Amino acid sequence: MARKRVTLSLFWRTFILLGVLLGFGIFAWVQTFRALEFEPRAVQAAQQLASLVNLSRAALRYADSINRVTLLKTISEQESIKLQPREKGDRYEAFETDRFSRRIGQELRSRLGPTTLVATSVNGAQGLWIDFAIENDRYWLQVDPGRVQAVQGRTWFIWVSIALLATILGSAGVARLINQPLKQLSFAASRIREGEYESRLDEETLTSEIREVNMGFNRMARELAKVEEDRAVMLAGISHDLRTPLARLRLEAEMSVQDEEARRNMAADIDQLDAIIDKFMDYARPGEVKLVPVHLSSVVDREIAGFRDGNQIRITSRVAIDTKVLADDTELGRVLANLFENARRYGRTPGSGIAHVELTYARTGPWVIITVRDHGPGVPPEKLSQLTTPFFRGDVARTAVTGAGLGLAVVEKTVLRMGGTFELSNSPPPDTGLVARIRLKRAP
Repeated sequence: MARKRVTLSLFWRTFILLGVLLGFGIFAWVQTFRALEFEPRAVQAAQQLASLVNLSRAALRYADSINRVTLLKTISEQESIKLQPREKGDRYEAFETDRFSRRIGQELRSRLGPTTLVATSVNGAQGLWIDFAIENDRYWLQVDPGRVQAVQGRTWFIWVSIALLATILGSAGVARLINQPLKQLSFAASRIREGEYESRLDEETLTSEIREVNMGFNRMARELAKVEEDRAVMLAGISHDLRTPLARLRLEAEMSVQDEEARRNMAADIDQLDAIIDKFMDYARPGEVKLVPVHLSSVVDREIAGFRDGNQIRITSRVAIDTKVLADDTELGRVLANLFENARRYGRTPGSGIAHVELTYARTGPWVIITVRDHGPGVPPEKLSQLTTPFFRGDVARTAVTGAGLGLAVVEKTVLRMGGTFELSNSPPPDTGLVARIRLKRAP
């Protein structure tokens, strides 16, 4: 069983690619900024701490015992710095626990001496403690830990989140801006496909490539509108110019040909020419179709009534009276008539010479599936896809009667105009015959 391929619209594809690109850009920027910010901040913090230690050391060294007490009190009040002697029994916790703190410790030792200690607590008192020596005595200097704090993880998280949100919104805006002209082009193309040739795109857009595409599309739409207009005129001319001579030929044959068999053959040839003209007209019919709720059973019964010769075709219908589809009454009748005629010509049951046709239906969600099946010889599987090709005829078993080769092509085109789908297949073994399935929207 083939895997179902996951597809994305152009908007989401552009949005995801832009988002991933900008996301990686933000991540690289954050890492670069942290690397560039880390070293200067650590060195600056260590320089400030070393300066405090050196100033405190100088002040204590050159102050007498009386002024030293006053000095320590003043420093404590004004700078939030505490000085105390270091005892042998002091308990302390190491400050250097991560890359940032180790860099500060390394810088302090390079400035204050290799024996310098840095701690986060001394005898249970929290703070940033720095050990230094004055002659033979050692002291602790306590400062506020906030002097050496790196940028906190929460701060990084807030700023990165803001950047990511801006990236998402920006990517959505850029993707929408890029895809808006393509969306307009797709909408206009769908209108052209439905026969609305007056669709036009803006030719004053600032983007030169989009402007050229829009101008080309508008030229194409004008040419298609002209072709459609010419086709309508041509169809009217064909209908008049061919049917009038055929009517005269029929009248002259009836009046001037004495031989009964010759007259009958000429009338059959004229009827065949008239039928071929009808097929051409049906296939070239414009695509505008107004869909309305149609009682399927009434259309089926009406078309079955046109095939009354039981020696050639017998049609059995199993359609509920309350079944409605969104279709055009005349077009749907033309579809069924073509299928019945195709079965009458090519779907006769071997041995009996009669085409036994079964018409059934099924409701599937919002759809109604109409199935028309004969019990004829069927079609080689390799030729099934070609049956709806204009002017294609199958093998000899299905071409015993001459025709225009447009019947099934007309059916497919008409069903598509009504917003449905058309499918042909052979009956599953051991049965034989061709199965035609028409799927139309279910009417409320």
